[in-house]
Amino acid sequence: MRDLGTDGRASTAGARLCAPSVAEIEELIERLGLDAPELDDAERIDRISALERLRCAAEAAQTETVADFALSQRRAAADRGVPPARQDRGVGAQVALARGVSPTRGQQHVALALILRAELSHTRAAFRAGRIDAFKATLVARETACLTAEHRALVDEQLCADPGEIESLSPRQLVGRLQRATVELEPAAVAERRRRAEADRHTTLRPAPDTMTWLGALLPVKDGVAVHATLDRDARAAKAAGDERSIGQLMADLLVQRVTGTGADKAAPVTVNLIVRDDVLLGDEDGTGWVEGHGPVPGDLLRQWVADNLDSGVDTWLRRVYEQPATGRLVAMDSQATHFTGGLAAFLRIRDRTCRTPGCGAPIRHLDHVEPRSRGGPTSAANGQGLCELCNYAKEADGWSSRTVPGPTHTVEITTPTGHTYSSSADPL
Repeated sequence: MRDLGTDGRASTAGARLCAPSVAEIEELIERLGLDAPELDDAERIDRISALERLRCAAEAAQTETVADFALSQRRAAADRGVPPARQDRGVGAQVALARGVSPTRGQQHVALALILRAELSHTRAAFRAGRIDAFKATLVARETACLTAEHRALVDEQLCADPGEIESLSPRQLVGRLQRATVELEPAAVAERRRRAEADRHTTLRPAPDTMTWLGALLPVKDGVAVHATLDRDARAAKAAGDERSIGQLMADLLVQRVTGTGADKAAPVTVNLIVRDDVLLGDEDGTGWVEGHGPVPGDLLRQWVADNLDSGVDTWLRRVYEQPATGRLVAMDSQATHFTGGLAAFLRIRDRTCRTPGCGAPIRHLDHVEPRSRGGPTSAANGQGLCELCNYAKEADGWSSRTVPGPTHTVEITTPTGHTYSSSADPL
């Protein structure tokens, strides 16, 4: 029997703790899936708090394992004579596949793990103790990235040496303290970082619930504040003049009108690629279509879009791409060229829609030969896949391979350097 301390917990005196094995972690997951015992409400709050610390500690344990894996992969690559600049190629992608996330998030996880290991010892300790989560650890790493290693360690000690203090701070408060500390230590580095950030300005589009989209813009603060203030001012003026729309609706409508150059009652003359069955397009059947850059859209909304464009005098072009009966698989096409171009390229983008790597979902940037062209792989729909830039570069690293798997849908199997396999299938249209 284990000795119990004065607080009723098992004593670790004389016992050697060790990290749980994969089997023990799987057992814990299974136990956590069971119904909780009968507790009073005070005990339920204590359980919620303990599970939150467990979640943070589990994130930290995963991050520690990522660091061990990344360093091991570097050593193995160095032993093979791989140049230092290429030793990390494919590491983030392997982590992403294991976690079921995008390769960008996999790379970010690797970077955080290595930074915590090398330069942020106090943040790492608070993270491993379950006092902060991965988000707060990432904030510390991100906001101190412009500092020298010496100053980074100083900020880490000042703000994170006391786990209770950093645990009590909200993310906004933590960022504020980090920014003040970095400006005091290295104002020139902060200014240079701001200039680099301004060069990364861009817009994004992602799906939102109920057939809506989130349109975002990363802008310098003066520009972002000016855009929002102008929309707010003009929306309030329209509201004061009797417009019945809300301020938020007016600001959104004004943004669309000014960017597209159209009035409130006119459709924007832009090209939108969509996939829809002809019976849905003509209104004979209920169903959905797929809009590039967004995803599924109800048939009634697609029909409204087409009708609006016809009424506004904008040409509407329809291209038919037929499916094989019952399977929903697009008819294949081949090419004698060494690159995917023309109709074959359009075909692959329509079939795959987003990056084919499991868990990624990023926009397609590269059209790739599953079996490399250098090894005789044909330029065909069966041997083609759409990938994002990161995933395409990752599969070129040592030890990676991919192949197509016969079946009713186009399926690609990926094998990583550790021997793990992952598969992805094109969704039926």
